Amino acid sequence: QLQLVESGGGLVQPGGSLRLSCAVSGGTLNYYAIGWFRQAPGKEREGVSCISRRDGTTKYADSVKGRFTISRDNSKNTVYLQMNSLKPEDTAVYYCAATFELGDTVCLLFARTPWGQGTQVTVSS
Repeated sequence: QLQLVESGGGLVQPGGSLRLSCAVSGGTLNYYAIGWFRQAPGKEREGVSCISRRDGTTKYADSVKGRFTISRDNSKNTVYLQMNSLKPEDTAVYYCAATFELGDTVCLLFARTPWGQGTQVTVSS
């Protein structure tokens, strides 16, 4: 069974950067599209970004475009989320999950695997 474990969260000042990692086990990463999601206190979970399995095509929520970058290293079975220019509204628990796709190049921000524990990101001065 595919398992995904998030890491890399922490406390950062506004304008700072963090890189989250999603380690995948129980399967071969290049068979899956992977997405990042987040849930802020009192809010519903939302999709942040995803990356397709075949050619690395990416998708971003409007709120993070130009600031966040998703990437994958199939040799390490790991997906990353580089977060720059962080804002207080980015504060949330961040989760990764395998996602659905259209074909094998258009990832969708809909999770198809159970949620893990996530990693907390707090942006505050």
